[in-house]
Parts: sequence; C-alpha cells; structure tokens
Amino acid sequence: MAKRRLILVALIVLGVGAFFLSGAADFLTLENLKAEQARFHAWLADDPVTVIGGFFVLYVVMAGLSLPGATLLTVLGGALFGLGWGLLIISFASTIGATLAAALARTLARGPLEKRFAPQLERINAGIRREGAFYLFTLRLIPLFPFFVINLVMGLTRMRLWTFYWVSQLGMLPGTAVFVNAGRELGNLESLSGILSPGLLGSFVLIGLFPWLARGVVAVAKRRRLASRYDRPAHFDHDIVVIGGGSAGLVANYIAAAGKARGVLVGRDRLGGDCLNTGCVPSKALIRAARVASEVRESARYGIHAGEPRVDFTQVMGHVHHAIREVEPHDSRERYEGLGVEVIAGEACLLDPWRVQVTGEEGERVLTTRHVIIASGARPRVPDLPGLGDIEVLTSDNLWQLETLPGRLVVLGGGPIGCELGQSFARLGSQVSLVEMGSQLLPREDVDTAAALRQRLEAEGLSLWLDTRAVRVEAGAGQQGGHVLVVERESSTGETLTERLDFDELLVAVGRAANVAGMGLEALGVETRKDGTLAVDESLQSVLPNVWACGDVAGPFQLTHASAHQAWHATVNALFGEFKRFRVSYRALPAVTYTDPEVARVGLSEKEARAQGTEFEVTRYDLSELDRAITEGLTEGFVKVLTVPGKDRILGATVVGHGAGELLAEFTLAMTHGIGLNKLLGTVHPYPTWSEAAKASAGVWKNAHKPERVLGWLERYFAWRRSDSAGARTPVAPRQAENETRDMRS
Repeated sequence: MAKRRLILVALIVLGVGAFFLSGAADFLTLENLKAEQARFHAWLADDPVTVIGGFFVLYVVMAGLSLPGATLLTVLGGALFGLGWGLLIISFASTIGATLAAALARTLARGPLEKRFAPQLERINAGIRREGAFYLFTLRLIPLFPFFVINLVMGLTRMRLWTFYWVSQLGMLPGTAVFVNAGRELGNLESLSGILSPGLLGSFVLIGLFPWLARGVVAVAKRRRLASRYDRPAHFDHDIVVIGGGSAGLVANYIAAAGKARGVLVGRDRLGGDCLNTGCVPSKALIRAARVASEVRESARYGIHAGEPRVDFTQVMGHVHHAIREVEPHDSRERYEGLGVEVIAGEACLLDPWRVQVTGEEGERVLTTRHVIIASGARPRVPDLPGLGDIEVLTSDNLWQLETLPGRLVVLGGGPIGCELGQSFARLGSQVSLVEMGSQLLPREDVDTAAALRQRLEAEGLSLWLDTRAVRVEAGAGQQGGHVLVVERESSTGETLTERLDFDELLVAVGRAANVAGMGLEALGVETRKDGTLAVDESLQSVLPNVWACGDVAGPFQLTHASAHQAWHATVNALFGEFKRFRVSYRALPAVTYTDPEVARVGLSEKEARAQGTEFEVTRYDLSELDRAITEGLTEGFVKVLTVPGKDRILGATVVGHGAGELLAEFTLAMTHGIGLNKLLGTVHPYPTWSEAAKASAGVWKNAHKPERVLGWLERYFAWRRSDSAGARTPVAPRQAENETRDMRS
C-alpha cells in the first residue's frame, strides 16, 4: 500500500509539474480565451470529435488534480458548445473529475489521518452517515465554497464514492449552468467576478440553505400537525411521566427527582422490572449456585476430595428468590416515594402528547405532563414454531417458577442468555442440548472468543448443535413421557440431516421483543423500527417533541447498564433540552456474558472493526501467563486489545476468563477517558491480582512497539561504558583516598 501511494504521489507531482512548466497556467486567462475564441471555433468545426473528446479529458484531469482553470474551461465550454451541449459535457466532466479528486485524497491521506485523528473523524463520519448526502448537496449549491476543497475534504470521509458522484452531479448543475451560459457572451466578459454578482451569490446561498430550511419547516410542520389534533393543556400537573418501572424507568425518575422536577412513575408490573425479578438478579444467583456445584465437583485437583455434589433444586431456587428479596428494597416503591416520585400501579395509555391515562386498582386517572418517557422494556421472543403451542415453554420470565430440576433440557438459542442458563442447568445436573442456527455461540463475538466458550461447554457435557435449525415440536412423542424437538442441519457433504432431540423442558432464548403495544403510540404517529423498537433519534426523542424512549423498548442494546445510560440522556434532554442536548454514545459500552469462562467486551471486536473498515492492531495476552491465574488453577482465557495501528489508543477490548467482567472495568475506564495502553502500563497494580492482566496486556503491546533504533544506540553506549578505555581511572593512593572520604563526610 505504501509503495502504491508513493507511485501515485509521484504521478500527481509529475502531472502538476507538467501543467505549470508547459505554461498552461499562463495560457488559461480570460484575455487569452477571448483572443483565441475564433481559432477554437475553427478547430471545433474541422474536427468536432477530437475537440469535444480532448476538452472532456482535459477538464476531467484538471478537476481530478485540483488544478486552477476549471472555471475558465467552463466558460470556454459555453462559448464553444452552447448552453445545452456545454452544460451536458461539462456537467459530466466536472463530476467525474471531482470524484477522481475525492478518490485520490482518500487513497493518499484518509488512512494516515484516521490513525492520527480517529476520535474526531469518527464523529464526522457518524454525521456523514446520517446527513452526508444532504450536506454535500447544500455545499454544491453554494459557489462560495471552492469545489476543489469540497472534493478533497469529502474524499477523506467514509462517504461512498457513488453517493459523492450523483449528489455532486445534481448539486453542481445550477452553478455550472450559470458559468456555461456566461460563456455564450465570452467576448463581452470583462472579468470572471462579473459573472457572480452579489445578488446572484445571494440567490445561490438561499438556494443552498433552502433544503435545510425546508427540512426544518417540514419537521416542525409534521410535529405541529400531530400536536394540532389535540388541545394543549393550559398548565401541567407534572414535569415528566415515566412509563415503566424497570431499570430505565427507575433511573429516569431518580434523575428527575435529583433535578427537583415533579415526576410520576407508572408501573404495570413489580418495580425493578426484568432485571430484578426475572433477569440479572435471579440468573446471577442461579449461576453462583451452579458454579459452587462445579467447584465441588472439581475440588479434587486441589487435593480436596468432596465427591459428586448433591443438588437440592428446591433450595437452589430458594437461594435465587432470597437474592431477589434482598435486592428488592433498592428498587422499592417506598424508596422512590421518599425521593419525591409519585408511583402509580397500572396500565398507561397516551391520550395525546401531554395526557396519560392510567388504569389501575384505584380506577382511571388522567395525568397532564410536559414530557413522557417510554421505558416499558421488552419480553422474551417466542418463535412461530409448529407444535410449540402444545407444550409449556420455559423463558427467562417463567423459568424461576420451576420446582424440579429438568432431567433433559433443550435450550433454543446460543446467545448470552442461552449459554448462561444452559451451562448452569448442566452443572446442576440436567442433560442439556443447546441448539443454535448460527455457526458459533455468541454470534456477536469473535471466532476465538466463541471457540473458547464452546470448548468449555463441551468439556462440561453440554451437547452443542450449531448450524442447526429447529423445525417443529412433537408433544408427548419423546421417551419417558417427554417431548421431541425436530431439527435439521447439513452434513459435510451438503446433505440435509433430520435429527430428533428428546427433552422434558424447552427453554427458548432467541431474543427479546420490545413492549410497544397498548400505550396509544401508534395512534399518535410514534413509529417503530424493523426490529420492533421505538424509532428515536440520537437524543432519544421520538417524532413527537415531548415523547422520549429509553431502555429495551428503544434498543439497540438490551442491557441493564445500557438502559440506565440511556435513561440519563432521555431525562436530561427532556427536562433541559431547550438549552442543551446530549447525544447518547455507545462507544465505550461494556457487555458481559456470565458463563464460565466469562466473556466480556467493550468497544469494537475484530469482527465489527472489519465490517466498519476500521484498521486495527491486535494485542493478545494469555491468562496462562498470569501468576494469580496460575495460583488459582484458572488459566483458561485471554485478554485481547484492539488499538489504532502504531498507537496505544484502545478501540476495543475482549476478556475471556475468570472474573472477565471485573477485569473489563479498567479498559472501559480507559476508553471512556482517552487513556492509552502506555498509561495502563505505568499504573502500579497490586501483586498478585487478576487486575495485573490489564497491565501485562499493555506490556505485550509496548514490547511489540519498543524503539529498536534507540535500544541499539543504548546497547552500543553501555558496551562503550564497559570498555577499559572508557572506564579507566588514575589510581588513588590509600592516604589520598582516606582524606577524600573524610572530606566528603564533613
């Protein structure tokens, strides 16, 4: 790549040099064009194909190399070919040349600039993805901005060249038409500046601003049209009404209460939502019990012989429900009422953008509010599988009512929930089969990450069915009174194989669906995305200016801490958005899968970086090298850090192993506050701890980037210091040495 860049730079330098050395720059003046106009017309009459072709190629080359004179060529084209043909020829030549200039800038400079200014360009490219075409179109309409500068700058972004081409073709058309038309009066032109009078420039500016103004007017009109159907209250009883009592809803109310806003929390189910009652808390309690069983089973390797553990599943579930009760006060009604939040149990429905009807045990009540935050969460998605309705299906919602340990459990889905619960039930004594349509577990993670988890699960006796599609359920068709899941997969020869999996219980863990029904949102024009989540912008605002959404109902990450992160943004933007709004960022959002080994990641994975076209460098440190891991006999796993090539700036980090979620916190902090691997390496870590893995990973990176030339100089320097000639000194007499010592002491 570097060699090709050098060759390309050399060719460009030769082209530019030839242009100026040939005197073309001096020739391309308005006076010369006017003087040679008759000869140009004669050439065109004698050989139109050569003149048109040569003019087209010359224009493309000059625009592509950003050489001066394109404006004069446009005027000349109008003089030679007239308005119609001149506009057609120059429009295509200028657009192709502009695209060539953008491509050259991209090839030569985008890579090095992205390495050095990655955070800044990341934000710019995010804007380009959202509004790039619209922004470029506006710039093209306004001749105040030099087109060659636009070509070069836009070439450094991630805009697709095809998008750049067709937007430029349309956007440059009005300005090109003005100069081509002026060329028809070439003989009467006194200067190029006369073409663009102040009035004409003002017209172009208005044309360029018109799309932005139109977009804003349309957006405001759309919102006013939706709001005009209803009567806005003369006054409001509340500043904010939050629908949903899960993690997002609780945090939203906490933020509102902290800001002294008057808030209402409307919850249909128990406060705490899925996280407290059916998700994070019970699952981690179950995982802990299952890990204890595994530790007892493996204790012989430490010299502790306890034998096969006896699992009392009733007591295991008792531990799970005890954990829920212990955490419950943190999310209780009493706590939030103590903060000043009004808590109402019931179903909420938006009558209009400012009125929320709540139906509960105390009857119906209508709340008036300036803002509404939808935090209604999500529910387990159950696939439309033939025969599934004939059995009672387990999900993460109803799993916690199990009274007996399933003898044979089939888990449908190899994502985080399926892997966590599947491993836990296997450790407690169930015979577990895990079915996943994809080629790997944890589809969002890298192949090596998923492979490490797969190896462990298979070692613990789980039967993994990857690249396998569930076809149907046959109720009561299994052995010992159980059921059958019929699945299909391809053999190594490409033949479709049909298999039958016997089970007593089927756990469905194929994702979650947003709770959007029953709140009147569709009638108000609040849209949903293809995945069923509410459509909100980067500030979490819906199409209605006072309706916001956060948490699982908004996506894209269904994680408790992601919900809390969004809730802060939605609440602050709702209450103070007139002054300043904050765009929610997921760049340093951590995620943990609580299997054994744990899988934790923040930022980009290799898979995501490649998909985005982001260049990266990988540093890997195996936990088998970590002293603390060796002492505890927990050496499986690794730390993998993605950095900008040649730099210590962290793009992402993946940790696989014991306590990976805890280890990840240091990398999350580093990414959030722009701390590089050099500073992690320079931080003192206690020995021996698991946290040393972060420092050791930074050490691996540093060793790969050590300054070899400087070290070579140091090697020669110390060799010189060790030599006799450099270290020789004049011998000191004993009496003199004694005197020198006494003098130093005094």
